[in-house]
Amino acid sequence: MADLVGWLATAIFVSSYAFKRPETLRRVQGAGAIAWLAYGVLIHSRPVIVANAIVAGTAIWSSFLRTRQAAG
Repeated sequence: MADLVGWLATAIFVSSYAFKRPETLRRVQGAGAIAWLAYGVLIHSRPVIVANAIVAGTAIWSSFLRTRQAAG
């Protein structure tokens, strides 16, 4: 199961580079980081969990921040 989640996380993260809009790229990278976080939980690895929680939060937050700034 953990391997499947790890491969899914890899696919999500790599697919983020197919998007041209920076907001979309960051949101997909955030989703990939959430999948990596789940992988970390499955393998009981705190460094993987913490690192990807930070990446997911930053990627998602910055995607909405930039969208709001562009609209303002």
